[in-house]
Amino acid sequence: MTLFTADSPSQGHLSKMSFSDYSPRMKQSQIDLVRRFNRAVTQRIGALDDAYLSRGRSLGLSRLLWEIGPAGSEVRLLRARLGLDSGYFSRQLRRLEADRLVTTDPDDGDGRVRKVRLTRKGLAERAVLDSSSNELAASILTPLTEPQRDRLVTAMADVERLILASQVRVEIIDPRDIDARYCLRSYFEELGHRFDTGFDPAQSISASDEEMTLPNGLLLVANLLGAAVGCGALKLHIDTQIAEVKRMWVAADVRGLGLGRRLLERLSAEAASRGIVILRLETNRSLAEAKHLYERAGFVEVQPFNKEPYAHHWFQKDLRHE
Repeated sequence: MTLFTADSPSQGHLSKMSFSDYSPRMKQSQIDLVRRFNRAVTQRIGALDDAYLSRGRSLGLSRLLWEIGPAGSEVRLLRARLGLDSGYFSRQLRRLEADRLVTTDPDDGDGRVRKVRLTRKGLAERAVLDSSSNELAASILTPLTEPQRDRLVTAMADVERLILASQVRVEIIDPRDIDARYCLRSYFEELGHRFDTGFDPAQSISASDEEMTLPNGLLLVANLLGAAVGCGALKLHIDTQIAEVKRMWVAADVRGLGLGRRLLERLSAEAASRGIVILRLETNRSLAEAKHLYERAGFVEVQPFNKEPYAHHWFQKDLRHE
């Protein structure tokens, strides 16, 4: 059963990849435009200044202070959210501690987890940053006409979502992994809410851990800034050159980023690379957006090929035509 509802790499990742790794997939003019955009934005917001917003610290250090937030944050999650190298992150955190803006201690509920919190001084400094950031944003909008402001903020919203999409990483992982468990649990819960009859995994055609582990199959998990946000699986039948797509799910807060299509394309590529010729899947009538996704991805509706009790539509795709 498959579910889908509509639709910048970290420093460490970039350091392992060269321009030649990317260039075959895009035009030089696109690369040039992104670089020009980056230069314009970094200069306009003052990212080049050592004392961002005249607060005596760099943009990176100010951003770390702001991201900690009034409620504090787990160190692990904070570093993942910002996509920072662990050594650099630790040095920046020590600087904030030296300025008595933050403290880092074991979490009250779990001593194994380290949590960073703003001090009273840190909370006051964050409030100043908020106020100064509002003034900077206003200074960008003020010279523009109202139609220009609308165009700019609309374009910014689009850019923000597309940059988020570019930061998603999709990898094959063990279905027993904690991120895999989270995605599969979320998938089951959503089907339970959306299906007219609810959803009981025990009544559905299986996709067990063993069936989602090579060589029997595989599980893809999408990760965004340290959080699991989607998954998709394959059950491989090498002897018949047929594979089944299972467990397609995308988190509600990242829908619209094209992640469902990306997962589906990656599953198709993984299947084809293992000699699979026919890719099959089924879906429920309550998932109209899933049906639309599969049709746009080149799947053709066919007669039922299994006895999945929760399915109303069956699809397949001939990978030889890719």
